[in-house]
Amino acid sequence: MLYRKKGVPQEDEFVMCTVSSVQPHGVFASLDEYEKSGMIHISEIAPGRIRNIRDYVVEGKKIVCKVLKINQEKGHIDLSLRRVNEGQRREKIDEIKQEQVAEKIVESVANKLNINIKPLYEELLQKSNYGRLFPLFEGVVKGNIKLDDINIDNDTVKELLSIIRQRIKKPEVEIKGDLKLRSYAPNGIDIIKSALKNAEDNANGMIDIRYKGAGNFKVIIKADDYKTAEKFLKDSIDSAIGHMRKNKGEAEFVRQEA
Repeated sequence: MLYRKKGVPQEDEFVMCTVSSVQPHGVFASLDEYEKSGMIHISEIAPGRIRNIRDYVVEGKKIVCKVLKINQEKGHIDLSLRRVNEGQRREKIDEIKQEQVAEKIVESVANKLNINIKPLYEELLQKSNYGRLFPLFEGVVKGNIKLDDINIDNDTVKELLSIIRQRIKKPEVEIKGDLKLRSYAPNGIDIIKSALKNAEDNANGMIDIRYKGAGNFKVIIKADDYKTAEKFLKDSIDSAIGHMRKNKGEAEFVRQEA
């Protein structure tokens, strides 16, 4: 992986780590993007009492952590695994995967032009305003960015455009779950319909609700990224459940794990 950030991460930043050592009271992990290492205290591994730390982490495992504290003088980085929710974990994993795609694109261009990949990668990264290459390439696919504007030679631009368009499609992520709605009121059907309408109205057109039978519905949220998808999922489900409870109905949402 060529993608490396300079210096140290910021507090509250999410970082991809590789577990290097598991001890009785903590875990040491290397930060893949910074060439630094950090420590996860056992209290930051998972909520509640931990009987066996290896039930959660083992050497070599890739994990997404949150940076809690940085001691600049000693170079210590305190990390947390338990403070990373599922949406944050997925978003970070997607970011790393995307940058690996960008690296493969640069590698293909370098091979085609018979030049060294690392200088080309660093040149493109330096000229990107994002600190990463994938958003730059994705902007090209969306039509928001022109490679001609970042001042690289024509042969490189031509090869990049060709391979970018082959390998990067417009982004879309999907979150699924099951929504159960129950009402024993005389107008229960209308209450449920109103709850579903609330869900649709709060999802900005990104929701698909499918009837499964007996008050059960499949909910699908589609968006450009997980952060947006998570927001509209929360807004839509909260509005539906809130409406049901306000009208003395029952509601439950169970997220489907990928």
